[in-house]
Amino acid sequence: MPLYRLLSVDMGSESIGGTVGLTSFVEYIVTLDLLEGELVDALANGLQAGDLPLRDHYLPDLDAVLNVGERLTAGGTLALCAFARPADPFRGPADYVLLVQERSGHVINAARRLAVIPKGFHQPLTDFRTDAQVGATMRREMEEELFGRHDIDNTVGDQRSADPMHPSRLSEPMRWLLGEPGRLRMECTGFGLNLVSGNFEFPLLIVVDDEEFWHRYGGLIEANWETANLRQYSSADAELLEELAGDEAWSNEGLFALLQGLRRLKEIGGSRVNLPTIEWEIR
Repeated sequence: MPLYRLLSVDMGSESIGGTVGLTSFVEYIVTLDLLEGELVDALANGLQAGDLPLRDHYLPDLDAVLNVGERLTAGGTLALCAFARPADPFRGPADYVLLVQERSGHVINAARRLAVIPKGFHQPLTDFRTDAQVGATMRREMEEELFGRHDIDNTVGDQRSADPMHPSRLSEPMRWLLGEPGRLRMECTGFGLNLVSGNFEFPLLIVVDDEEFWHRYGGLIEANWETANLRQYSSADAELLEELAGDEAWSNEGLFALLQGLRRLKEIGGSRVNLPTIEWEIR
């Protein structure tokens, strides 16, 4: 499978840009993907000098981390989804339902860890230039991981469709979301270079403000094989969300996306949210 690799990053006060190239998933798996496992094994056995030969080769210092084009810098995007719900006599006032997954043991990345959903590697389907947009990957991951589109999961079969994301092929929930401007709000909440894995991470916040969506399609949302368990949380439950954020089972990129998403949702969610304060700290 082809995979995008990051060649350069251009960060400004209002935007994050850059350039990507192509590599293969196999090349990534036998190189940079081994960094996290090497680190975990070394820590479990008592870290000694020379126990991290791969890390010493690929990420020896901060300059190597920032020079993304000098190594195979793969990565992906993941999103905190917030779907508006009406008030309920049992649940309480109107809120957003937030989805969190426990990853299955069959995935390459963050196996058996907590993460937001959807989550996926940044890779093309059929249009290598257009698919380089982060939003293209996220719309595909929503279809695959939440709305049951098995035909775009390139881990279980070949891709023979000329345009897998053509409007005529979209799931009913996605077709409804894209049917009118503003129904699907998607914001990039940050950018990260993961010092554990060496990957790049694009966390997003996906917000659906129209309660009609959850009324129509909430019962159809179902995770795919990449998820072992799916949980829902209320944006009005600050106590439970604070407890969730402190769970030790989080993948590092998953926690990054959760906290960035909650920070932004607190700013724009109005009366539907009662979220703990989340602040940055640089050490």
